[in-house]
Amino acid sequence: MVFVRQSDIHGTGVFADQVIQPGTRVLEYIGERVPKEEADRRCKEGNTFIFTINDEFDLDGDIEANVAKYINHSCEPNCYSELDEEQIFIIALRRIEVGEELTFNYGYDLKDYKDHPCKCGSKRCVGFMLAEEFFGKIA
Repeated sequence: MVFVRQSDIHGTGVFADQVIQPGTRVLEYIGERVPKEEADRRCKEGNTFIFTINDEFDLDGDIEANVAKYINHSCEPNCYSELDEEQIFIIALRRIEVGEELTFNYGYDLKDYKDHPCKCGSKRCVGFMLAEEFFGKIA
């Protein structure tokens, strides 16, 4: 359903190789389940593929088999992430055309948001990888 190649947004991206309908589970974000303390340590070492599961555990998606780790952030995404039990799925928000890059909003909060600049290029871009609920709260 998807392929990986260089992205115009950032580094490597994930692209549709067929039309994807809204509501389709496109990919599962897979990785190693690790305690929060270990996830924090890995983040401090530069790992950017940590995904929150719950208050005790995170998912480290920095494994070769995890194609979803290459999905870039966008302030105007065409996908969203959904936590189902301890599995994370990337789901199409709208119809995605062949060759279109898949994106989702990484959902960062206001803590250290300036450390996460956004280069999505969308008309709605706020300049940082913020959850949409915070778009109006930055200057």
